[in-house]
Amino acid sequence: MEEINRDETNKKTEADYYKELYYKEKKQNYDLTVKLEKAEEEITFLKGKLKNIKGTFIWKLSKPARVVVHFIIRTKDRIRRCGNLKGFLKKAKQKMSEKQVYKLFGTDSFPSEEEAKAQRNTKFDREIKFSILVPLYNTPKKFLHEMIDSVVNQTYTNWELCLADGSDDKHTYVGEICREYHKKDKRILYKKIEKNLGISGNTNVCFNMATGDYIALFDHDDILHPSVLYENMKVICEKNADYVYTDEATFHGNSINNMSTMHFKSDFAIDTLRANNYICHFSTFDAKLLEKTGLFRSEFDGSQDHDMILRLTTAATNVCHIPKILYYWRSHKNSVASDINAKVYAIDAAKRAVEDHLRQCNIAGKAESTKAFPTIFKINYDIKDKPLVSIIIANKDHLSDLAKCIESIQYKSTYDNYEIIVVENNSTDKKLFDYYETLNQIQNIRVIKYEGEFNYSAINNLGASYAKGEYIILLNNDTEIITNNWIEEMLMYAQRDDVGAVGAKLYYGDDTIQHAGIVIGLGAHRSAGHTHYRLPKANLGYMGKLYYAQDVSAVTGACLMVKKSLFDQLNGLDESFAVALNDVDFCLRLRKLGLLNVFTPFAELYHYESKSRGLDDEKEKAIRYNEEVKRFRARWKEILDSGDPYYNINFSLDSAEYKVVAPSKHE
Repeated sequence: MEEINRDETNKKTEADYYKELYYKEKKQNYDLTVKLEKAEEEITFLKGKLKNIKGTFIWKLSKPARVVVHFIIRTKDRIRRCGNLKGFLKKAKQKMSEKQVYKLFGTDSFPSEEEAKAQRNTKFDREIKFSILVPLYNTPKKFLHEMIDSVVNQTYTNWELCLADGSDDKHTYVGEICREYHKKDKRILYKKIEKNLGISGNTNVCFNMATGDYIALFDHDDILHPSVLYENMKVICEKNADYVYTDEATFHGNSINNMSTMHFKSDFAIDTLRANNYICHFSTFDAKLLEKTGLFRSEFDGSQDHDMILRLTTAATNVCHIPKILYYWRSHKNSVASDINAKVYAIDAAKRAVEDHLRQCNIAGKAESTKAFPTIFKINYDIKDKPLVSIIIANKDHLSDLAKCIESIQYKSTYDNYEIIVVENNSTDKKLFDYYETLNQIQNIRVIKYEGEFNYSAINNLGASYAKGEYIILLNNDTEIITNNWIEEMLMYAQRDDVGAVGAKLYYGDDTIQHAGIVIGLGAHRSAGHTHYRLPKANLGYMGKLYYAQDVSAVTGACLMVKKSLFDQLNGLDESFAVALNDVDFCLRLRKLGLLNVFTPFAELYHYESKSRGLDDEKEKAIRYNEEVKRFRARWKEILDSGDPYYNINFSLDSAEYKVVAPSKHE
C-alpha cells in the first residue's frame, strides 16, 4: 500500500484512510483485469486474421502438400491422444456413426415410392400453385441438372419453375439445357436476360415471370428434398401460414449425404434474425406480401436474401417453421456456403440490410460483425434517456462474495444511474452486519431485512417493493461483473416495448459457461435447463449462438433485467416457487403477455453458483425441488408438450450441447 501522508489526512480517521487505500487497490486490480480481458480479445481477433489468411489463393494452392503432411501428423496425434490404436479405431467408428446420421437426414429421409404416391394424391383444402424462382448465372452443367431435377421430382405437383438466365456468352449451354427441360415439362419456364442484372435484378425477372399463389426462393446450385413443397402445403393449409421456412444442410461433393453442417433452426425469432440470417433456405411466402414489401433491392446484392426475409417476415401475419431438413445447400469454391470471403461485399450489404430494417421499424441501432462470423451481428441499440436501475441482491452471510459482487458493480460499471438494494435474510456473521453499516452510508445502497425462512421469490419481491428505479435487475450475491457496460447491454433490449426479461451470459470461476439462455423441457426432470452448459468460455456455440443476442424462452434470475412496471404487473416472482424455477415461471408469464425474452452474450459476469442458499439438508432439498418441478410441469404442461419454440425438436433434451437425435424417417 502507499505510504500515509499524515499532513494531508489529519481530518480523516486512520480507519477511513485505510479504507480509502483498500478501495483504491481494489480499483487497480479491476483495471488490471480489464487489460487482461482486452489482451484475450486481441488474441481472438488475431486468430480471426489467421483464418482470413487461410482463405487466400496461395494458401489454397499449397493445400495438396499440406493435406499429406497434416494427415500423417493428425493420425499420429490421434493415436497418441486415444492412448493406443484401439482408442483411435473407436474414434473413427464414432465418425462413421456421424456419417450415418447425415444419411438419415439426407437420402434416407426421401419418401418411398408408396409414400411419394400418397403425397401426390393428397387432396388439400386449398388450391395453391408455387412459383419457384431461380436466377441463373454461368451455372455448371451438373449443378443445373441436379437443381432442375429436384424440382421435377417434387411429390406436390402444382408448381412452376421460373428460370431467368443472366449467363455470359461462354455459357450458352445453360439456355440449351433449360429449353430441353421446357420441351418435356411446360411447368418449367425460361427467359434469357440480355444483360446480367445481378442477383437481385435477375431474381426480379423471375418474379415477373411468376403466376403462382406462393413464391419460393431457390439458388441455382442447390437441391430440394422431394417432399419440400408437400410439407409447405401442409403447413399453409393447417396453420394459414403466409411465410414458411425449413431446416437445411450444407453438403459438398457429389452427394447430399456428404454434409458439413446440419442447420436445425428455431421458430421465428426477430432478434435472432436481426443478428443472423438463420432463416435463409428454404423460404416460401404468399405472393400478396410483395404488395407491401416490393421486390429484391439491388443495393443489397450479396445479402439480398437477408434484406428480403427481414421485410417479408415483418409484413407477414403468421411465420411458420418446418423443423425438417428439406433443403441442401451446396458448398463449392465460389459459394458463400464454402467461404464468406468468396463474396466479401456480402458483409457490408448484410449490415446495411439490418440497419435499414431497424429504420423501417423506427428503431435506432447499428450492426457490427462479431467474432463468430462476419455476417453474424451485434446490434447496438441507442439507449433512450438514462433511467434509474435498481439492482436487487438477496444475501445470507458470505461477506466476501457479497463484497466482491458490490465492488465489481461500483468499479466496473460504466452506467452510473443505479441503486443497490441488499435484502438480508437470516445472516449470523457479525462482520457482515458491520459491512452492512458501511453500505448504508453509501448514497445509492440500502440494506433491508427479510424475516422468515429462505424463499428466493419472496426475498426479491420485497426488494422490488423498495425499488425506486424504472428497471430492476435481479442479481445473485455470488456474481462478479466482467463487462463494464453490462447494464447498457441489457438495458438496450429491456427498454423495448416488445421485450420482457433480458438475461446475461454467466461463467463459472473456471471460465466454463453456466448460463446462455434456458430451454423449456431440457434436462433429466424435463422442466428447464441451461444450453451450452459447461462449454469453454471461448466456444462459439451451435451455429455461433454464443456470440449474438437472441430470443429465448427464459433467462436465469441470477442476472435478469426487467421493467419494474412489468414486474409489478405480474406481482413479481411466484412465491410458491421458493427456490427453483421461479425465474423460468416469471419469464413464461412474460411470454404469455406476448413479450420476448432476450439473452445477450455481451453482458458477461462470473457466477460462483448459489452460495446464498447455504447448505440445506440434501433430502429436504430434493423433496422441495421435486415438488416445485411437479408444480411447474403442471402449470406449463401445454408448452412442455408442444416443445420450446426456440429449440428444434431434432435436438436431444438430454444434452445442453445441441446434440442431434437421429430420426426414424420424415413423416
